Amino acid sequence: MLVLLHVVIAFSSMVYTGYTYFRPAKTRLRISEGLVALTLASGTYLVVSTHSPMLQACLMGLIYLAATLAAIIAAYKKVEELNPADRS
Repeated sequence: MLVLLHVVIAFSSMVYTGYTYFRPAKTRLRISEGLVALTLASGTYLVVSTHSPMLQACLMGLIYLAATLAAIIAAYKKVEELNPADRS
């Protein structure tokens, strides 16, 4: 059940961050960052609490983190391009 929750949060954060890129807003970026933090917390708990191969879990986590943080940085750049009136 915890693995399923972790996957759902990770998938949600990637989808929401992608949505934020096309519909940029600072509030959405904060939500994206919160989802990333939840994913990292649940992923850390999964690695610590289960006997999964540590190296594989760390590599998959780093790949996920790099992809999502790159999307968040790109979304921040799009937010900065907006007029101040468009930012919410």
